[in-house]
Order: sequence, then structure tokens, then C-alpha cells
Amino acid sequence: MILNFLSMNNYGLFVWGSFAITFIACSFLYYKTLKTLKKYEREFAREINELSSERKKVVIENSKIASQVLSSFSKTI
Repeated sequence: MILNFLSMNNYGLFVWGSFAITFIACSFLYYKTLKTLKKYEREFAREINELSSERKKVVIENSKIASQVLSSFSKTI
């Protein structure tokens, strides 16, 4: 029963191969996107830290995204 399911009338190699290629491609794109996001978060945090303290407070108060990025950035350090 299981062997018949896996072989899929001799098309199993193509079906399971397609699933494997799709999974690998999606995993690669996820990893690449995550890596790029972390890179931009580090650059953003570095730019915010270079601002004066008064300007930094204004940016953080006016932007929810800035406070979220800085809080997640501080957790990863």
C-alpha cells in the first residue's frame, strides 16, 4: 500500500522530485530574504544610533516601525 503510494504508478520519481525542488527553492528564497532583512535592520539601527539623542527620540516616537526594528535588533545582539 505505502509502496504503491510512493511509486504513484511509476510517476513517483517525478512527483517527489518536484516536491523536493520546490521545497529547496522556497527554503533558499526564505533564507536569502531573512538574511537581507537582517542586513537592512543592522544598517537602520546603525543610522539611528548615529543621530543625536533628541533627533533619535523624535524618530522613535513618530515611527512604530523604528521602535520595532530597534527592539528586535537589540534582542539579536
